Amino acid sequence: MKRSYSKKTYPWDNACIESFHVLIKREWLNRFKIKNYEHAYKLVFESIETFYNTVRIHSHCGYLSPNEYENVYEQKLNKMEKLAG
Repeated sequence: MKRSYSKKTYPWDNACIESFHVLIKREWLNRFKIKNYEHAYKLVFESIETFYNTVRIHSHCGYLSPNEYENVYEQKLNKMEKLAG
């Protein structure tokens, strides 16, 4: 096994996470003056748990929030189980 690192200032190697970081910064972190690491950590956690996964729509989830998508998926599974059982 060989470790591989992308070149410095070369974000195309990991475009998905780079895109996520830009979203967090643009939609949430730029609203605050960050005091220290703990403050930044709390803001990122709050953003993910109270907005990104619960309210913000995602195209890969059929333009639903991840929580809504999971609820719809669970309802479909329950409906299928009832029909099969």
